[in-house]
Amino acid sequence: MARDSFGSRFGALVAMAGSAVGLGNLWRFPYLVGENGGAAFIIVYILLSFLICLPIFISEFVVGRRSQKNAYAAFRDLSGGSAWRWVGLFTIIVPLIVLSYYSVIGGWSIDYLLKSCTFSVAGGESQSAMATMFSDMVSSTWTPLLAHTGFLLVTTLIVVVGIKDGIEKFSKVMMPLLFVIVIAIAIYSVTLPGAKAGLDYLFNPDFSKINGGAIASALGQAFFSLSLGFGTIMTYASYVDKKENIMFQSTASAVADLMFALIAGIAIMPAVFAFGINPQSGPGLVFETLPYVFGQMPAGGLVAILFFVALLVAALTSSISMLEVAVAFLVEEKKFSRISACGVLFTICWVIGAVCSLSFGPLSNVQIGGGNLFDFFDKLSSNILMTLGSLLTVLFVGRRLKKTDVYDEFTNGGTISRNAKLFGVLWFLIRYVCPLAIISIFISGLL
Repeated sequence: MARDSFGSRFGALVAMAGSAVGLGNLWRFPYLVGENGGAAFIIVYILLSFLICLPIFISEFVVGRRSQKNAYAAFRDLSGGSAWRWVGLFTIIVPLIVLSYYSVIGGWSIDYLLKSCTFSVAGGESQSAMATMFSDMVSSTWTPLLAHTGFLLVTTLIVVVGIKDGIEKFSKVMMPLLFVIVIAIAIYSVTLPGAKAGLDYLFNPDFSKINGGAIASALGQAFFSLSLGFGTIMTYASYVDKKENIMFQSTASAVADLMFALIAGIAIMPAVFAFGINPQSGPGLVFETLPYVFGQMPAGGLVAILFFVALLVAALTSSISMLEVAVAFLVEEKKFSRISACGVLFTICWVIGAVCSLSFGPLSNVQIGGGNLFDFFDKLSSNILMTLGSLLTVLFVGRRLKKTDVYDEFTNGGTISRNAKLFGVLWFLIRYVCPLAIISIFISGLL
């Protein structure tokens, strides 16, 4: 049977962009901006995204499309069966870990969407009441577990259908819808009285806030947001036609991710400042602070519904890419049917996710490194596993693959002259700059 693939250039582009655009943009990016001084963090984030992360993105694209196979087989075949194949296995395990706790947050978005439809979220309660509502929800046993189950089930059902008829069709509809919703909220947000302070916060840099920890956070966020270091880009690239322009596809995905993050910031920060809320609200910004803000807005109930629809869609476009990595491996290497592979992986992710969910309630006494199990998996993935996966990938492309093979893939056999002119810069970044930058920033974040 022929291997499934994307049916169109636009389908491949929106799927890639969907993998990049996710909770990292709507949930994680705004609170990191708040915690690290606003615009200065954004500038650092942009620089790292294009100087470090884009070459890594392209490296993963090269490996995936060159091999036309799952992540494990890609490293195995392109390395001649050497020990590098274990890097491929590593990039399959990491997204399962990420998806497991990511699904918990996706479940929260389902719960809050349902609450917003009954106007429980934007009812005008105090900020402390909203914080209590969130705390009560996550610390309970069954509500977050059921929401986690529902989110993971929807993710699995989309992936079961396949690449062309499942992931691509979903992405074609949902990605444009996602951008429309967030742009609409952003336009509304900037019209609120006092919104200018939020825009100033976003776009007036304070570089005194930038230190090793902030830079490490920016890099970790870029990895998380662009889905680097855990096989998703590699896997999606393996379904992309050989005629497509790698530079265009990669840059477009990175730009879409950046634009969505900035629009999300414009949607959130002006509203936060308009009602005198502290922007440094941490992870609770989306689920504690914003519900209170929605309650103070004219038509806040409708805004809340639109926002949590966007949050759910963003979460799903990324979660399906994470699941597909391991599905491709089981189908191609272990000869599972797609349904069986999805069933096995659903079970694994559900169990790990359930543990993460319960870490806010019945398992809250279990602590690792000063945080609960959810925090442990989040930090392990964002700060270590993704970083390590990205480092190993650029080392593989820059040190193990032949330069001529990378050139051939990047330029489509020398037929794309613009890419040929850029290849020298790209090769230098992949071979020297990216590894050194990843290592130095990783170490500075630990100090």
